[in-house]
This record gives sequence, C-alpha cells and structure tokens, in this order.
Amino acid sequence: MRLSQIVTLALTPLVLGLNVPGRVQTFLTSDSPLDDSSSQLTDYIVDKRFSLLQLHRRLVSTESISDNELSVSKWLLKYLEDAGLTVETQQVLDDPKNYNVYAYLGKKRDCSLLLTSHIDTVPPYIPYHVKGTEIHGRGTCDAKGSVATQIIAFLDLVKRGDLKEGDVALLFVVGEETKGFGMRKALESLGASWDAAIFGEPTENKLGVGHKGILVFQVIVEGKASHSGYPELGISATEILIPILSKLQQLDLPKSDLLGPSTLNIGQIEAGVAFNVVPAYAKASIAIRVAADAEKTIKLIKGAVEGVEHVKSPEIYCTEPQYLDYEVPGFESIILAYTTDIPNLTIPLKQRYLYGPGSIHVAHGDDEFVENQDLLDAVDGYKKLIEYVLDKQ
Repeated sequence: MRLSQIVTLALTPLVLGLNVPGRVQTFLTSDSPLDDSSSQLTDYIVDKRFSLLQLHRRLVSTESISDNELSVSKWLLKYLEDAGLTVETQQVLDDPKNYNVYAYLGKKRDCSLLLTSHIDTVPPYIPYHVKGTEIHGRGTCDAKGSVATQIIAFLDLVKRGDLKEGDVALLFVVGEETKGFGMRKALESLGASWDAAIFGEPTENKLGVGHKGILVFQVIVEGKASHSGYPELGISATEILIPILSKLQQLDLPKSDLLGPSTLNIGQIEAGVAFNVVPAYAKASIAIRVAADAEKTIKLIKGAVEGVEHVKSPEIYCTEPQYLDYEVPGFESIILAYTTDIPNLTIPLKQRYLYGPGSIHVAHGDDEFVENQDLLDAVDGYKKLIEYVLDKQ
C-alpha cells in the first residue's frame, strides 16, 4: 500500500464566464484539450484548475476494462495527489495490475461519509467522442461520469471551506463489473471506516430506492466425443445442456412488489469443435437479477441442475437485493433492475445512497453516452447530498 505526503489545497475564488457558479461555456483555441466537436459543451471548473470535462475525458479515454485498470488507477492517483489529497492505492488481486484508489484530506483515514464508484468498464473499449451535447464512449456514464462528478463536487466543497479533515473520503474501486473484487478487498483490508456512503452509478440523477441482487453460475457438461455419423458411440454435451437451459427458463423465480420480477439471462454458450463431431463439452454462463428471496432462487437453480448425469455441480455467486435511503428534499427517486457494489460493502452504515449521471439503458451498449447537462447537474446533486448527509451525522 502506498501513502502519499499531504499537500495543502490552495483553492481561490472562481473567475468564470457565466452567472452560474462553477460553470463556464467552453471557448476553444487551437491548443484546447477538447476537440472542435466539444464546442457546444459547458464545463464546471474549480479554482481555474480542475475541469469537469477534462477530467471526464481523460478517465474515459484511458481504457480500463475489468482486470485491466492499472493505467486509470495510476493516473487517478497522480490527479488526486496534485489536488492536495492524501492518496493510497490498494492492490486487489495477486497480479499487480488491479488497484483501488483511496483519498482523503489530511491524515484522518476514517471519515463520516464515503463517496465511492468504480473505475472498471465492460468490454469493448469505445473511444471518447462528442455529438452535440452528448459525450460518447465506454464508461462515459457507467461509471466514470460518477467518478468525475464526485471528484469535482468534493473539490468544490473543499474550495468553499465546507469540508474539513475527517468529513469525506473518496474510494474508487476495480472489478465492479465482474464480481466486485475491488470493493470486497476494501472491506477486507483497507482498514478505514465510515458512517454513511454515497455510491455512484447511472441513476439519471435520481436517488435509487433499491436494486436487484445478482446470481451468477455456469452449467458445465462433460460428455464424450465421437463421429457424428455414429452418435451412439459418444455422449452429446449439447443434448444434455439444452434441456437444462429450457428448464431454467421455465422456473417460477421470486418476485418483489417493489423491484418487480427476477429475470434470467443465458449470456454465453460454448460447445463443440465442429458440426460433424458429437460435442464432448458444453458450457452456459447465466445471470439472474434477483428481485427477492435469494436463498429460494439458489434452491431452484440447484434443483434444475444438480443430479443430472455428466453435469458438474455449479458454483454460485449471489448477492441479495438492496433497499436504500432515498428520501432527500429536492431529489426524485428511481427503482433499478441492475446490481452494484453496495452489497459488497457489508459494514454497518447509518445511510446508503445511490446516485449518478446517465442512464443504465445505454451503459453497456455500443453507443454509451452521457449528456453534458447530466454531468453538470450531478456535480450539484453530489454537493447537496454530501451536505445533507453530513448535517445528519
């Protein structure tokens, strides 16, 4: 673990081109860090140094598909150090390329409030580009939009003198898009504590009422290869797998009055080597968005899979549905079908909030984007949430 030396923040009043505090229309020059297509964008700048748009662009432009986050972790470490924060990195896996980034003011590691989001993305990498007021690219909303707006909101409150040592810490984790390795490592060995937390994910700048859990497993069939002209000499793995998948699709999964139905997705299927060979191996990777009763859901899965000849007993990863704090004056609320790192941070917290810019409906697609205005509004939203939560402590 690496601990930086603290540098005093020297933030001065803003001198801006608009009447809205912190916001400024971008005026481009030949050496502008934003390309010409960004001319319709409005920036949020703290101390004439910390640009929301430049921070967001750099984060998005640095590829960080899950298990390949080293470059963005190193860059974020330097950025937060330059902002005057005490910054630590935490190695997550044995392979030294997965690092969480933890930052705070001064020397007090335990803080009243944690601001946290994830810096990994799903594949494939999509370059940063702008269309009018839409900012496109992988991670623009999930979740580098949250990371950038959390940082700018934090720095703006520091500049205003509204935050002191021990109030707020920043934690940016890896591996959220897989099985939450980064947050679980932080829980296990970061050695810091907080009273409340605000988690950053695309929620359309509304407060999440709750979200579904997730259950992930694989159905693996080990058969026997043979010539397809003599199928009786082999054991077809696909002929065993297909009925199991059909059975899984017919399960009556638990439902929730608040979160809706649990849903099953057969995301990947691997089988066979050629059309004229009886397949000796087949595998299906499956995810269930768990709306209620995770224990019952696990029993249903095991009942459909276990005991079938030539099928391995599945290893099941599961998180419970989450119910959150959301009644804050001035904020709308939203119910979410996806899952987050919230169930991976199991320490007792007085409040847990879920909030961030962008829509989950574009988050994993090939045209992921976030609106410029959503980023600006998220900075204001995070500042209001931070002040609200600290007032409650």
